[in-house]
Amino acid sequence: MKALEENSHGHCPSPQNRRWFLATCLSIAAASALPRQSPGDVNHTAINAAWYRSHRRYAELSMCCTAYVESGRGPAALFLHGYPLNGYQWRGALERLRTHRRCIAPDVMGLGYTQVPESQTITPETQVEMLAAFLDALHVDKVDLVGNDSGGLLSQLFIARYPERVRTLLLTNCDVDENNPPPGFLPFADLAQKGEFVDRVIVPEFNDKRIARSAQGLGGLTYTWPDRFQDETIEIYLRPMVETPLKKAQANAYAAALAANVLVPVRDRLRAWRGPARMVWGLKDTLFPVQWADWLDKTLPGSRGVRRIEEANLFFPEEMPDVIAEEALLLWSRW
Repeated sequence: MKALEENSHGHCPSPQNRRWFLATCLSIAAASALPRQSPGDVNHTAINAAWYRSHRRYAELSMCCTAYVESGRGPAALFLHGYPLNGYQWRGALERLRTHRRCIAPDVMGLGYTQVPESQTITPETQVEMLAAFLDALHVDKVDLVGNDSGGLLSQLFIARYPERVRTLLLTNCDVDENNPPPGFLPFADLAQKGEFVDRVIVPEFNDKRIARSAQGLGGLTYTWPDRFQDETIEIYLRPMVETPLKKAQANAYAAALAANVLVPVRDRLRAWRGPARMVWGLKDTLFPVQWADWLDKTLPGSRGVRRIEEANLFFPEEMPDVIAEEALLLWSRW
């Protein structure tokens, strides 16, 4: 149990599902066996796949065992990834911003390396509950929120429920108000509701990385430069989703839950939040048109405007971390 304690806030609780618990223990033990970075090197070591594996930690919560990485010191910044990615999406931003913030990137329930018991419901609302409990476990009161895709959806829900816990908001392409969910996502949600999305879409792309980079794959649909979508990155994102029947079912459950509109009901709460906000939007993305960034600009009282990125697709924050770092620093400097 010593290895567990070195790499998490305590150890994950034993759920009734024994296989889930064993898988959690094995993943934590594997992470603890890898070399650790000393605190003095934190601002000089590249945040790559090896760093991500060796620095993965786990926070023991009542609803799950949340996997996350963090780097840096100072006020906390929380980075929320999209679907079907995980916290690895933000590696470039963390590397550039860790001298300014305590940068934290968790994996939400149903994706990445977070371990969730079979009995836990996974919806945008329960994700927000998890994130609040996660910050409590890390003794973090307030954060600068950075979100993309479904992570931007969760960011807005988090503000609606916990407005006092958010200093600033940096949103990239994501669900907004009536464009939640975007029409282009509904076919995937329909497959997920039937329990078929992971097997029919994710598994083929995991088994043949060329499919993932194709025009019809994850890379072609959501990345600015799909030819740069590396095999190692695809492995990190997709392997956790396909490893067990439970993980497949939970990834499907979260995708299915994303088919419900949860943002229109919190419209007035977003209007009431007065923190500094900034939108950075890729114009190549077909799911989330820039008109919704403009809607946020008009709706959020503390908005600092919209930056348009002509060539950028949905997951450009991973590909263009310099843009995220530049915008984050400008937003944070005014607070």
